[in-house]
Amino acid sequence: MLSPTDPARAPMPGRSRRWPWLWIIAAVPLAALLALLVGFAVFVAGIEGREAQAGRAADGIVVLTGGSERIAEATNLLLEGRGKRLLITGVHPDTTLNEIVRTVPATREALECCVELGRSALNTQGNAIEAGEWAKAQHFRSLLVVTSAWHMPRALVELRRTTPGITLVPYPVVPRRAEENSGPSLAGLRLLAVEYVKFLAASLGVRAWPAVTSQMRETGRLPPP
Repeated sequence: MLSPTDPARAPMPGRSRRWPWLWIIAAVPLAALLALLVGFAVFVAGIEGREAQAGRAADGIVVLTGGSERIAEATNLLLEGRGKRLLITGVHPDTTLNEIVRTVPATREALECCVELGRSALNTQGNAIEAGEWAKAQHFRSLLVVTSAWHMPRALVELRRTTPGITLVPYPVVPRRAEENSGPSLAGLRLLAVEYVKFLAASLGVRAWPAVTSQMRETGRLPPP
């Protein structure tokens, strides 16, 4: 019978010191994954809890393209007198005001005085650059920001970098089809997950693509409407 002090019962050298490190190595990615999941839950809850600030007005209105409902809401705000002028940022170079008028409940006469089309932005960062240059040229001190509810957090991150000293008033738009659904679909969750990753990248200042057209990069100014 072996005694407690018998060499055969002694632990192998280094084994007791190796296990804590293995636990730490395994815990790090698990903790990172947990943090991402918690952050995603907070991100989604923030989107669902964000409501348009009814009655709020601003010097100007900026709408980020990506859906006709966004532009329709923005033009309604302009017609209600909630802003002096409206910038539609991220417009395709070939799109005209006449084409936009066909998708909104307003006439060309009601819009042509106060709507400007920004064609330089290539992504959300570009939208923010375009909006910042426009607001600065107009000497605006506040902006109503119109975009989809799920896109609003990232849009505000980018806009705060390009509009220092300007008050941003979020006006999130919820697509009608999303309002009709009782719960998030698999496609909706996938969209939110992708947007969450983009939001984190924007918050960290990650830049992967050109933000504006070459014309704006060369001149530093918006092209004429």
